[in-house]
Parts: sequence; C-alpha cells; structure tokens
Amino acid sequence: MAAIAALLTQSLADDPVAEWLVPDPAERRSVFQGVLAMEVDHAVEWGDVDVLLDMSGAAVWRRHPPDDAPVLSDYHLGTFTRGALPRFQQLSALLDGYRSDAPHHWLAWLYVAQDRRGQGLGSALLARHHQVVDQLRLPADVVVTSENARDFLLFHGYVAGLPLHLPSGPRLWPLRRVNSRAARSDHVGRS
Repeated sequence: MAAIAALLTQSLADDPVAEWLVPDPAERRSVFQGVLAMEVDHAVEWGDVDVLLDMSGAAVWRRHPPDDAPVLSDYHLGTFTRGALPRFQQLSALLDGYRSDAPHHWLAWLYVAQDRRGQGLGSALLARHHQVVDQLRLPADVVVTSENARDFLLFHGYVAGLPLHLPSGPRLWPLRRVNSRAARSDHVGRS
C-alpha cells in the first residue's frame, strides 16, 4: 500500500488544492504520504483500488454509503496533517456539502505517471470500475482539482456541476457519471 500512496503523492507536486492545504512543499509530501497511505488502506478494505501492473497508475474508489466501514475521523486525519488539519476539515466540509446521500461510488484518486500518459491507461482504469458501477446501476461521483482532469472525465461521460470554491483557495470541479444501464432503464420506464 505504501507504493500506491507514494505514486499518488507524486500527483500532488503542483496540485493547487494540495498547495492550499499544505503550502510548504517538503511538508506537503510528508503529510500526503501519511494521509494517502491511510486512505489507500481504507479503500483496499472498504472500497476498490485498481493498480496498473507496472505501478505507473492507480484508481482509488470509495462506496457511499460506506457499508459498515469505519469512518476516518478528524483524529485519524490529525495524526498525519498536523497543523494543516483546519484546512483539511474545510475541504472535507465542502465535499460533504456537495456529496449526495444516495448510493454511489466516489472516485477518490486517479493518477497515471507523466511518462505513461496518452496511452489509454487512465481510460482503462476508469473503464474497469465503470463496469462495476454500471452492473450495480449506481452513479460515480468525483471532485477534481484541475481543468485537465475535468476535461478528461467529461470525455468519459461525466457531467460537470458548478465549481466549488475553497475559502481563499482554488476551485474544484464536481462531476457525476450516471451509468448507462440506469439511464437506459429509466428511459425505457418512461416510455
């Protein structure tokens, strides 16, 4: 799990939300290594983690509601975030205000190493889990931190909501993908 957390930590070097959460680059790496190790461990047991065989990419999914999964509390988060906990709490409150209470799967992390991009690997990681949510007839939700990530997901059938704004911080883009099976059955049911 530590290797997956290290891979995902690479994605945060220039991420505007990660910079807002932890402004110091050296501290950012340390904080996120711990936070992501905790999140990946939690997702392995209570969600889904898909990893490319060569460890060049990963997707971390959570289920909502989380079945009987223990909640990661401020205590758990505070263990790794130190002085950055108030900003992590602000981000969590913003996401909780957006997140639907209806059952869905949440794409927590998607990352492909820079030198492997453009080869369809991110698309393959998404497609694998889209099959799962389509069989379950559930939507997939995500909030991304860049326009490139937003545009990539729009290409894969997600629909963007209104941007979210962190206090004195960057924008985030919420997106939702309504699975094709549910959409087809809803359409057939309306005929």
